[in-house]
Amino acid sequence: MSNEKQVDSGRRGLLVATAAAGSVVGLATAGALVSTFQPSERAKAAGAPVEVDIGSMVPGEMRTVEWRGKPVWVIKRTPEMVASLKTTEDKVADAESKRNPDEYTPEYARNQWRSIKPEILVAVGICTHLGCSPSEKFKSGAQPSLPDDWAGGFLCPCHGSTFDLAGRVYKNKPAPDNLQVPRHMYLSDSKLVIGKDEKGEA
Repeated sequence: MSNEKQVDSGRRGLLVATAAAGSVVGLATAGALVSTFQPSERAKAAGAPVEVDIGSMVPGEMRTVEWRGKPVWVIKRTPEMVASLKTTEDKVADAESKRNPDEYTPEYARNQWRSIKPEILVAVGICTHLGCSPSEKFKSGAQPSLPDDWAGGFLCPCHGSTFDLAGRVYKNKPAPDNLQVPRHMYLSDSKLVIGKDEKGEA
């Protein structure tokens, strides 16, 4: 009897130790899962609005900033660039930004310039075809892979989609939509916020 009791108590001790170890492992795993679902500080920062100082920009200059992990172009268009948008209206597929407007064009940018101010374009530099990054081709005139009457804009080198200086895609190109205009607003004449507008929407 005493031997059986010793065996039972030994088994009981082993079971208790095993259960305790399992609980520790279980808690550690649960903790790892919880931390996995919580966004990191970097992830939070990636989704936060971004301020851009445009006070020193000169006409014809383009700056690229990162917002939500995407390249966002800020372009200060020259008067000639703004004027070119009239000449490209009949050549682009969606001149009035009516296709998927909630996704690609905020209501205050549904105009010929696709912007709040005619001279400043804010656009996500990602082609709406397969996510490639177009190249800036601001110089007008005939160039490789571009038409002879090119008025300036952007060329996606992957599959040849072209966009005018408002980010509007030309007709009969692989890209189905214009370049995205993110929500943005002006804090002053020299300060721009990307990722938020006056309605507080991101």
